[in-house]
Amino acid sequence: QVQLVESGGGLVQAEGSLRLSCAASGRTFSRYAMGWFRQAPGKGREFGGGISWTSSTTYADTVRGRFTISRDNAKNTVYLQMNSLKPEDTAVYYCAASLQFVVAITTTEYDYWGRGTQVTVSS
Repeated sequence: QVQLVESGGGLVQAEGSLRLSCAASGRTFSRYAMGWFRQAPGKGREFGGGISWTSSTTYADTVRGRFTISRDNAKNTVYLQMNSLKPEDTAVYYCAASLQFVVAITTTEYDYWGRGTQVTVSS
């Protein structure tokens, strides 16, 4: 069992930055691929990016070049650094854990989910 808790969300102006954290419980955190998803009001949950247990990263086209994912296995934490934020980045951001070897981009491939943290970008 893995429990995930996101933090770091908030209100930021366009072109600003935020760093989200996702703290995981459990001793096998390093074996999980971690994903970041987001869900805007009235829309489905979409893949933003992820990091494998070998620290290989994958990003959605919408955030590539602006968002960076990293992990610290000693702290059981994965991070999402978001730069050059746009109003369309406004959403609830979720982290998720998967036992897949590579980063999966669909929600069904993930075994554990956090409760999410709200990110609001004002224009």
